[in-house]
Amino acid sequence: MYGAILGDIIGSPYEFDMGEKTKEFPLFSPQSQFTDDSVMTLAVADALMDSTPEDENQTICERLVRSMQCFGRRHPDAGYGCMFQSWLREKDPQPYGSFGNGSAMRASAAGWLYDDLETTCRMARLTARVTHDHPEGVKGAEAVAAVIYLARTGSGKEEIRAYVRAHFGYDLSRTCDEIRPDYHHVETCQETVPEAITAFLEGEDFEEAIRNAVSLGGDCDTLTCIAGSMAEAFYGIPKNLKQEVLTRLPEDLRAVLERFERKRPSAD
Repeated sequence: MYGAILGDIIGSPYEFDMGEKTKEFPLFSPQSQFTDDSVMTLAVADALMDSTPEDENQTICERLVRSMQCFGRRHPDAGYGCMFQSWLREKDPQPYGSFGNGSAMRASAAGWLYDDLETTCRMARLTARVTHDHPEGVKGAEAVAAVIYLARTGSGKEEIRAYVRAHFGYDLSRTCDEIRPDYHHVETCQETVPEAITAFLEGEDFEEAIRNAVSLGGDCDTLTCIAGSMAEAFYGIPKNLKQEVLTRLPEDLRAVLERFERKRPSAD
C-alpha cells in the first residue's frame, strides 16, 4: 500500500506529460502530493478490510461504494475525473462502462489481503465493477492485483511476465526505452497497466521501478502508483520512504494505511 501511495505522490508533479522523461529527478518536491489515486486506493482498502471472501458479491460492492463515496466526498479536490466526480455525488451510483486506469490504480489492497490467486482476482474484479465495468477496466484491476499477489508470494519476474501475457494478453515485449519516446498522457487501462508492469519488471529495486515509471511520462501519478504497488510487493520499501508518506497524508487516510499495515501479510 505504501508503494502505491509513494508512486502517486512522486509521480504527481509530472502528470499530463509535465516531466522531462528522465530517470534523474528529485523524488520529492514542494509539488509532491497525494491525489485521487491515494484516496481511492485507501478507500478500497478500508472496504475490503471490513469484508471477507465469504461475503456475497453484492455486499462487498455496497461496502466499496460507501467507502469510496465517503472518502471521495471528504477529499473533493484530489483530482477526480469528471465521470467519477458525478458518481461520487450520486445517491444510487451505478457503474458507467469505463475502461479508465482508475480501476487499476486503486486495486492494490486486493493483491495483499487474500491467501490464493483466485480470491485475489475475484476481489479485484469487484473493486473495478462498481464503476469501471468495461472488460478492459476490470482486466486492469485484476492484472494489478495478480502481479502484487505473485510478487509477494515469491514468483520471479519471468514467471510474472509469463502469467500476465497468458492471462491478460498485455504486450510486455517493449522496454522502457522503447516505450518512452512516443508515450503520452492517456488514461486507459490498456495503455497504462502494461507500461506500469514494464517499469516494475525493469527495476532493480523499488526506487528504480519508480524512476522508470516517472520517466515514461503520460498519466504519471497513476502509472507510477501502479508500478509502485507492484515494486513494494517484490522489493519492500525503505523506512525513510514510508515516513515520507506518513508526513504527506491527512489523519483519516493515514489511519486507514496504518490499519492496513497491521492487517496485511508481509512480503515473503
